[in-house]
Order: sequence, then structure tokens, then C-alpha cells
Amino acid sequence: MHTATAERIIRPARNIFGSLRLPGDKSISHRYGMLAAFAEGTSRFTNFSTGADCASTLACMQALGATVRKLDNGTVEVTGVGGSVTPSNQPLDCGNSGSTMRMISGLLAPQQGSFTLVGDASLSRRPMERIRKPLEAMGARLTLTDGHAPIHIAGGPLQPIDYTTPVPSAQVKTCVLLAGLQTAGETTVRESVRTRDHSELALRAFSARLTRTVNSVSITGPQALHAIDAAVPGDISSAAFFLCAAALFPGSSLILDSLGLNPTRATLLDVLTALGAHISVLNLEDKNSELVGTVQVSSPPEGLRSTTVSGALAAQLIDELPVLAAIAPYTSGGIRIRDAKELRVKESDRIALVARNLRAMGAEVEEFEDGLDVPGGQTLHGATIDSGGDHRIAMAFSVAALRAEGDTLIQGADSAAISFPEFFDLLDLVAER
Repeated sequence: MHTATAERIIRPARNIFGSLRLPGDKSISHRYGMLAAFAEGTSRFTNFSTGADCASTLACMQALGATVRKLDNGTVEVTGVGGSVTPSNQPLDCGNSGSTMRMISGLLAPQQGSFTLVGDASLSRRPMERIRKPLEAMGARLTLTDGHAPIHIAGGPLQPIDYTTPVPSAQVKTCVLLAGLQTAGETTVRESVRTRDHSELALRAFSARLTRTVNSVSITGPQALHAIDAAVPGDISSAAFFLCAAALFPGSSLILDSLGLNPTRATLLDVLTALGAHISVLNLEDKNSELVGTVQVSSPPEGLRSTTVSGALAAQLIDELPVLAAIAPYTSGGIRIRDAKELRVKESDRIALVARNLRAMGAEVEEFEDGLDVPGGQTLHGATIDSGGDHRIAMAFSVAALRAEGDTLIQGADSAAISFPEFFDLLDLVAER
């Protein structure tokens, strides 16, 4: 179990007000870091994610022969291996990062040599069978431990594949595309629900050619990647906590600058709008095929309404569901979440933890195998929150605590550093008390 020790007291707020620029998007940073390390030449990134997960990706790529330099001005410089990694005689430590482990497996399967991927206790419980199936269908040799890490890869040439993902997953799609990038012929990934497309956009930015249809993406290998210079947009999954916090307070006003607004990730803005929040997007620009803009959010005087999140919407919002559930008691009609069974196999069982912590704060909540019903119009009180060492639970309940009566103690608050080390400082900056 992740032994999260640090505790944090969250005091109630009167309002949310101000403007923030958020750290770089984690999903994009992972991919830029990995592709830059694999490409020819030296890439430079500003606003690269400060989270521990992306540091795990960079450390793994360094162990495989890439050079990573962090400059004084915060720029990250990555000199790539030009398509050919050097096998490490040490296991590659992916830390807590499922993204690192699943995506790097696809990158390494076609390479010469043998590789071992390990992770912390939480990552070692997460399902890895989903990448083994497509990679083995390409001819890769992977050994898992009861369907989990450690993963042993005996690298070598692969055959192209036409693969339909059983569970839509951007990480599995990326894993197969990175293997396909190095494999002679055309590799295609099909999915029933379109998942986030950062990998396709990043591969194109690094000069790879891909073909996309509504529900498939194909890559013809082998192709070489070339270094880029890029500013990483602010992370919208991190923004979710601030957007939801602002939505809780009638009369709030929050501006988030240079935020990544990729349509496969910006679904939360639609859900908050459906709840009645006022959201406007200013200065929309295209940067390396990613949409970036400034978002202004305020809450209506009468407060938030109710909504249901299910089907394809639940898959797109999987990371934002804990914070939506955490603010649901303060809406007038509540929030219903279904088709989100995937939440049970994240860093923790997020459905169970959300239900337990809402009840600790005095909320009524009904738990289902694939979701939650959280009625609206409830008054919550401060409580001791068990984050389960899960960064998104720690942050979601910090937001719920802002409208509660009395102080809330978040146990394992240090887990937020996995994705968002600056979270509590930025929350203090915009919470008026």
C-alpha cells in the first residue's frame, strides 16, 4: 500500500476568485518525453509536467540511453536515441505510473534486447494483460506476473496487426501505435469509443505519418521521429479540481490561462455547463496540433443543477469523476454516475473511496458496481478523509471541503504530488476565506 503520511487541513472558503496558470499536461508530457527520447536530435519543452509520474517516464528513457537535462529556467531538454535504445541491466522503474509502463512496453517490444519493467505496490496491482494481448498478437514476447508487473520483454522484430481494443484505452492504443511505428507494414487500432488522441497528435508533431478515421488510427512503419520544441499546455485534468471548486460558489470568478482544450479531454466543460456553470473560452490557438486557450468559469447565483454521466461520457471523464462526485451533494438535484467500472482498478478503488469519504462528511450516497448516486441539496461537515494514497481522491475531497461546515483533514495529502505537487498552494491562492 502507498504509505502516504502527510496530512493537510482544508478550511472552508467563502468564494473562489483569481487567475491561475497550471502545470503542464501530464498526458502530453509523458508522450513528448517518451517520443523525444526515442527521436533523432534534441527537443526542448517549456511547462513540462512537474508530477512524479512524468519524472518516471524521463528516468526510464534516460536508463535506455536518452539524455535529459533540466535547465535553470524550467525548460526540459531531451536528446533522443535515434530509434535505437540501449538495454539497461537494471529494471526500469515506472514508479506509480501506469501510463509509463503501458506505453513504454510498446516502444520496447520491437527493440533488440531484454527489458524488465517494475513499479511501486499500487502499480504492481494494476491490470497489464490488456497490453500483452495485442503485443503478443504482433509476435512480441512478454511475461507478466499474474497479469501484473513486473513485466519482462524479450524484444525483437514484430508483424503489423489490425486490433480492436476490448476496453477503450488511450494507453493500450498508444502501446500498439509505438510498436507499429517500428514495424514493417500497416498497424491499425480500432476502438468503440474514441479515447484521448494526444499520442496521434504528438506522433504527428514529431513528424510521423498516421491515418485516422472516426474509430480507428493506422500507422505504417518503420518511421523515424524528429525532435521538436514545444510549450506543454496546462493540464485540464488538474484544472478539473479548480473548475469544480469555482462552480461551488455563486459569485465566483476564476480564469485559467494556457489550458489544454483537446476535444477528447474537454468534456468536463460540457458537464459543468449542463450543471449550470458559466464557462467561456477565450484566445483559442493551435499549438503542435493541440488546442490551447483561456477558460473563465463562474457559478450561477442559484447554484448548480443535476446531471447524469454514463456511457461514452463516463469513459471520457474517467479521471474527473471523483471530483464531480465530491461536489454532487452541493448541487440541487445530485449527480448520477454509471458505466464507470474502470474506476475500481485505478490507483485505488475510487468508487468505494468516494462513497466512504462522502459518508464520513455526512453525505448520503448509493454505491453501485459501476458508479454512484449522490443526491443533491445536502449539507456536509468537515471530517477526516482517507485518500487511500490516491492523488485524485486527496484533491477531490479538498474541493468538497471548501463548502463543508468546519475543517477537513486530508490524510495522505502528499499523494497529490504524483500528478500535481503545486495543488494545495494554488488552491490557497484562489480560495477566499
